Amino acid sequence: MNVLRDAATVNEDDANLLVLIIDTNPLIWTRLAKSTGLSLKEALRHLMVFINAHLALKHDNEVAVIASHVDVSKFLYPIPNPHKLSEDTDQTMNSNMYQRFKVVNDQVIGNMKELFEDLSKLNSYPDKASSMIAGALSMSLCYINRIMRADEIGHIKPRIFIASVSPDSPNQYISIMNCIFSAQKLGIPIDVCKVHGEDAVFLQQAAHITGGRYLKLPTPQGFLQFLMITFLPDRYTRTYQCLPGEEKVDFGAACFCHKKIIDIGYVCSFFVIHWNNVQLAGLTNLMLASVNEGGLRVVNGIKKLDKSKGRESGGST
Repeated sequence: MNVLRDAATVNEDDANLLVLIIDTNPLIWTRLAKSTGLSLKEALRHLMVFINAHLALKHDNEVAVIASHVDVSKFLYPIPNPHKLSEDTDQTMNSNMYQRFKVVNDQVIGNMKELFEDLSKLNSYPDKASSMIAGALSMSLCYINRIMRADEIGHIKPRIFIASVSPDSPNQYISIMNCIFSAQKLGIPIDVCKVHGEDAVFLQQAAHITGGRYLKLPTPQGFLQFLMITFLPDRYTRTYQCLPGEEKVDFGAACFCHKKIIDIGYVCSFFVIHWNNVQLAGLTNLMLASVNEGGLRVVNGIKKLDKSKGRESGGST
């Protein structure tokens, strides 16, 4: 998104809707807790402070929280049936805490506990290293679309924030890119905080395409500090700030047929050829025999020398 165009559409008095996606992959968080000491419980405490700060900035700010788990994406706040959760949570008034903060905290923590109680599906899920980020993004866009349709005067300005720890999942590439382009069309920036591990290529592209911020934490212990400095300012405030973020973006894509992340590749309607490793899909015995003016014959997708023309061919097509 163009920053100048965004500055013209947002206003200081706009309400801000923050949709927070939390990557709750238990396997990655267990490794992170052992290596750095930042557990999911501690990270959740930091995120709750971040959410409360967002709500405190303006009285009409709104928030939604979604968990991107290994096998499912689930709303943590708001929930369709809050009466069910109220039976298990403390409903007493706390004079030392703003009541709205308490409601959000109780619902998020209560639903997070419920999410981790059922670990039966975890062992049967094939891709345990990644989380359902595509599903969480789809749920975010649907929720934002519903809120914006109800806002007839265009007062609410939404954005999405992702706290990620899992690596890219090539199997979700198409779904993630569809969500990214939908967010770009709707003018919804996607912010990404990579808490641990290698850079998430797909999420890097999400932040770049939608005009959000992507930041890989140098030290996970400073999670709360980076949340408050980099990701707390709203869209209007950001037009006057120079926020930290990644200057270089990896535009790698995933092969549609082999589900592998590649840097360079050639695609046609019949097969895909990778740059370093030729892999044919579709018609395995495809024989194309055509002679052009340069004397090149295409056989099984590979350029060959036509000796009658006396010219060489190189590479793959």
